Amino acid sequence: MFGDLFEEDFSFISNNHYGKGKKSKPKDSEPPAPRDFTNLSGIKNQGGTCYLNSLLQTLLFTPEFREALFSLGPEELGTLDDVGKPDAKVRIIPLQLQRLFAQLLLLDQQAASTTDLTESFGWNSNEEDFLDLTVAVKGVAGLEEALWNMYVEEEYFENENLYRCGACDKLVEASKSAKLHKLPPFLTISLLRFNFDFEKCERYKETSCYTFPIQINLRPFCEQTEMDDSEYMYELFSVIIHKGGCYGGHYHVYIRDVDELGNWQLQEDEDRLIEDQPSRDSENTKETENPLAVLKGILSEEECKQIPVDQLGQKFLEKIKVSWNKKYRKQYGALRKYLQNHPQIFQFSPDENKVGLKEKYKLPFKSDFQGQAFQSPPQENGIQWNSEKAPTRLRESSAGCHWFDLNDSKVQPIKEEDIEKQFQGKESAYMLFYRKSQLKRPPEARGNPRYRIPEHLLNEMNAANIELQKKRAECDSANNSIDLHLHLSTCYKFHNGALHPSLSWKESVLDLIVDRRKTLGDLRQSIFQMMKSWEGDMVLSSAKSLPAGLHIYQILDGDELTLDCFGLADGADIFVWNGKEVGGVKVMAGPDHEPVLLNILRLVEYNEGGKGQHFTESQHVFPCSTKLSDLHRALAPAGGIILKNDSGHKEAKNWEVLLEEHMKETIKTIGLTDGCSVLILDSHDQSLVNISSGNLTAFTYDISWLQVKNFCGTDDEEKHVKITATIETVMSDIKIKAIHELQLEEELASESCLRPVSRNGKLLSPVPEDYTVKEAELKMGSLLGLCRGKAPTATQLFLYFIIERDHYTSPEMEIVVEETASVKECLNLMLEKSGLSGDSWHLRRMDWCFEAGEALSQENATLKELNVCRGDTLVITEGKLPPKGFLKIPIWWLKSSSQMKHEEKAQDQVNGLTCKMDALQVSPAGDSPEYIQADMDLCYAGITEIASESSLEDLKMQALTLPQCPEHVIPLPTFLRAWTVESRRPGRLLRHNKQQLSEYKLGARVEICIEPLQKEENLGPRELLLRVQMGIPGERDYYDSVDLVWNISKECTTWALRQRVASHYCLPVDKIEIAKYFPEKYEWLPISSWTQQISKRKRKKKQESLQSAPYHLKDGDIIGVKNLLLDDSKDFSTVRDDFGKQKQRQLALEKKKSRQAERSQDHVLSEEKLNIKHRKPEVALSINVGVFR
Repeated sequence: MFGDLFEEDFSFISNNHYGKGKKSKPKDSEPPAPRDFTNLSGIKNQGGTCYLNSLLQTLLFTPEFREALFSLGPEELGTLDDVGKPDAKVRIIPLQLQRLFAQLLLLDQQAASTTDLTESFGWNSNEEDFLDLTVAVKGVAGLEEALWNMYVEEEYFENENLYRCGACDKLVEASKSAKLHKLPPFLTISLLRFNFDFEKCERYKETSCYTFPIQINLRPFCEQTEMDDSEYMYELFSVIIHKGGCYGGHYHVYIRDVDELGNWQLQEDEDRLIEDQPSRDSENTKETENPLAVLKGILSEEECKQIPVDQLGQKFLEKIKVSWNKKYRKQYGALRKYLQNHPQIFQFSPDENKVGLKEKYKLPFKSDFQGQAFQSPPQENGIQWNSEKAPTRLRESSAGCHWFDLNDSKVQPIKEEDIEKQFQGKESAYMLFYRKSQLKRPPEARGNPRYRIPEHLLNEMNAANIELQKKRAECDSANNSIDLHLHLSTCYKFHNGALHPSLSWKESVLDLIVDRRKTLGDLRQSIFQMMKSWEGDMVLSSAKSLPAGLHIYQILDGDELTLDCFGLADGADIFVWNGKEVGGVKVMAGPDHEPVLLNILRLVEYNEGGKGQHFTESQHVFPCSTKLSDLHRALAPAGGIILKNDSGHKEAKNWEVLLEEHMKETIKTIGLTDGCSVLILDSHDQSLVNISSGNLTAFTYDISWLQVKNFCGTDDEEKHVKITATIETVMSDIKIKAIHELQLEEELASESCLRPVSRNGKLLSPVPEDYTVKEAELKMGSLLGLCRGKAPTATQLFLYFIIERDHYTSPEMEIVVEETASVKECLNLMLEKSGLSGDSWHLRRMDWCFEAGEALSQENATLKELNVCRGDTLVITEGKLPPKGFLKIPIWWLKSSSQMKHEEKAQDQVNGLTCKMDALQVSPAGDSPEYIQADMDLCYAGITEIASESSLEDLKMQALTLPQCPEHVIPLPTFLRAWTVESRRPGRLLRHNKQQLSEYKLGARVEICIEPLQKEENLGPRELLLRVQMGIPGERDYYDSVDLVWNISKECTTWALRQRVASHYCLPVDKIEIAKYFPEKYEWLPISSWTQQISKRKRKKKQESLQSAPYHLKDGDIIGVKNLLLDDSKDFSTVRDDFGKQKQRQLALEKKKSRQAERSQDHVLSEEKLNIKHRKPEVALSINVGVFR
């Protein structure tokens, strides 16, 4: 019967489960729930164990298997205590199965855990050698037809399909059939629900109808048929059901309670309920017409607990299927109002959020099983049972025919007819278990879950039940315990509308933990015991801490009522007093006298300092029943008005004026709560209020000032005034007020404008007079200058412009033009104003670096079309723009010092400008001088105009046609190398002679330098051109640099570069040191060789490229090399570097002194004249841009 269940292999079992009676650690501290009315225990699902749970329940409700398992004692199985002993033979699986069955039968819990059992066999045990039959489902109507096809019908071998006889070795006609040779006591039948569709190549579940009987006679299918019919009769006692599809689902089991271990509700009770349904419906209809009866019925089911009013409305909807507002609001008003109109029946909590029935109106609780008699069975073997869970079985004739659905932890009774629902569908029978009808159970096993259970398991379960009862009692006590905060009136005083502790909070409050099921009298007695002395009556009232202080609500009356009836929750506040006064002051209790803390705001006349709050704020406490007329008399002066804000946002739109018709309302009805703001405005402040709309036009946060300075006079001392304004104030009004405050002539209003003043004192673009402060994008506290001249209209643009050749000396000039003017017209106006003439000029925008940027090439386009805005700065640049699609490129010739040494004579260029890199140089554009590398020579050749669609090869050819080209012959463009000029030195190397110039994205201000070569060159995209120079041993100098082409397609790492340099100079890799030169800093950065020592594990990670920080290696970089065989010095610097650094320090010191002088001058202007804020000194902006190929 047990198969290989007792296989002695527990090497993989965890030691945590060897101990006797040891259970898995629960997920939480609460004890498991007790059994429900069925008195049967389910099994917890560990996750995917529903099929195992169904099989275990089937084995449990197979009495013969269960009793055979319990009959095995320590002699056959050993004990769990002996698992650690080396010579002990312990059968862990059957021992854990015994314990699980004992828990399912005797332990008072809703569901048992299979953790110990599953870990005992590790999910690795083989399938049991169980006697079962596998029958087809597809194309078969039921179980009898399937068995008939398997064991009755014969397969004939005839015609071409003959059978080879084993005796005569000839093909003969024959028939083939199968029969059941021997019948077991229990028969398991597996239904082949899962099949494979070879056409669709997918699995599917067969959900067609497949019937099976409750009783079945197997005589037709047996080999021996001469025995009595009772030997062939089987009864169904278990059905495992699968719900879902072929790729997933859930298992549960229908089981017949053979030994009547569970409690089953009789079908006649349900039939009687169905028969009584019409009469009961008519009574319910009458009840639902009376809302009072419905509400009392709902609250009576809460067992004297109070529930939220909103939840009561939801339960009302569920009860009568119609909401209160839809059915009764028109007749009785809102639900809360209806409850308040019946105070003799309904009782509210102190905060009026919960409601319940008063004690005398509570109805007895009605269970779902009315009319059933309950009695306690006799106590056997010390096992304790709850009498409420064991109803007497009322029908003796139905012995052993009751069915239950065991679905993991859930157990519920079912009818025998429910089995027919599992014949077909997605939820259908998967396995059938039959038992011989001859198997009879002894009378003493009926209804006795302790039958034949070993004594040690009975004692273990008894101890476990006692422990469970103890834990449930502790948990019940903890769940019903509440912590009350007792506030003693002797420690409080009443002032400013609320109660406040006279001592510290800790000394004024006592904490008391009580059971919510205790009565109010018990609480009063406990307080008397805690108090050393109390004179007079003791009144207990519910209280609540509010922002204004502690407030008393409802007096708790009725010592016979439980604390739960008053709605006291954990952390509730109870005030202990005499019910009349506190500290000699009469205290008004109840929700109508609840104190409300309001923020009272008042405008101030003037706020020196500018921005920020322009009001005073104070807090006042008023009872919520205070009328607004009384609030107005207490706070507002004669003729003043009150505004309220209950949104929490201080914008002007959220303020509402309280008009005369509001004065009869109270603080509570108007919606003022704790923290709401009230603004008091005097009569002279009412200009900020739009009485017709009842709104505030500007809030005090928005009211500030603007500073206006007079730039119209000739006096040395220029006056300035502060003008109060809001973000909606129009600029023309500010100008008129400023003229009036400055006491200037009124005629100046038509001949002046307001211009913002920057932090460094610069007058910015005039503001249109029809703009508001918000539209002009002005910040409160800003400084405006009152200047002569009309402000530009909405269709005009105020522009700054400079002349590029005078970029560093001449100041900016200003002009007002129409936005519809063309670029050419605007240029002519600027030239006329600056006194220039000629047509060799064009306009450019000023970029973010304050340099000439994009050219306005469309001369006939309007300024508006080109998005030229008010306040923009344009640059007048000398020279005509090239035609559309052409580039105007300055060309330079680049020579290295090594090339220069081979020339016989240095010759001055007549029409060119030679720039020696070892001295200061100035470019044709007039930029500031700077040092550049000393082994390079740039010679200016001229300017060429070339189409942007031309190739780089065309540009090189055109450069050869310039007057200042090299004297030696250059055979092909591949003997030339092209660079962009950046900061007066070669920048980006231009590859690919056939590539168009437009693809390089050179820009309008690009300059190109051409370098002649001794041999052809065609660099690939992954080849890096470096200039390497070997250090002279014993000297701080280098030999002439040579070009080194390095292929970085595989890697661009330190190790790869060292290998390439070492290979070039034919030196060992470990005998050289290399460094990159930064000419702008006159510094050398050694290129470390740390990658040689990295571990194999780290080498797997991506090594950082030299093209990223800190080296940023690119074309044209100088790499210094030290030969360690001849020179052990690792100092890469030269004498020229020392001189360059010294020169940089001198320049930096001079700039610092110049800035200090300018700052001191700005400070004098700021303090004495402009009165503006200090500005921090500007710092250089450094941006590292990666190399993109």
